[in-house]
Amino acid sequence: MNHDAQYIESAASLTALAEAFAPGAHLVTRRQGYIHHGIYAGNGEVIHYVGFKGLLRCGPVEKTTLSDFANGYGLSVETSTAAQYVGVEIVRRARSRLGENDYHLLTNNCEHFCTWCLSGQGRSQQVQALMTRPWRAVQAIIGILFGTPARAAA
Repeated sequence: MNHDAQYIESAASLTALAEAFAPGAHLVTRRQGYIHHGIYAGNGEVIHYVGFKGLLRCGPVEKTTLSDFANGYGLSVETSTAAQYVGVEIVRRARSRLGENDYHLLTNNCEHFCTWCLSGQGRSQQVQALMTRPWRAVQAIIGILFGTPARAAA
């Protein structure tokens, strides 16, 4: 993740800066134990893989508001993903998967979704990092399932 990006925390700031985000921007928000990814679709909306909606229940690719996407955790723009597509084409690719309900933590998560929208290849640096550090994987899963504080995986 690009640690140099400005991390925006308040809902008011999110709303005010929504116009500054370009459609197709790769947004990230640091959650408990992991980093959540989405694609900015314009008009204050984000398309993302919901992932875990509760204990052992996963959600589909959906469109939501910037504020709901950030969920009180703040957000930043990820700039390190090598994009093959730009702007409206990234948004078109994200929209083409709306409603998809095939979430898999290790092979088809929110980061895989976003990197596919930008580059055509679904990859997850978080998964790659967790596979090399099994104890961090356990910490991240505990954070996701039980909402306990854990350090970010990436």
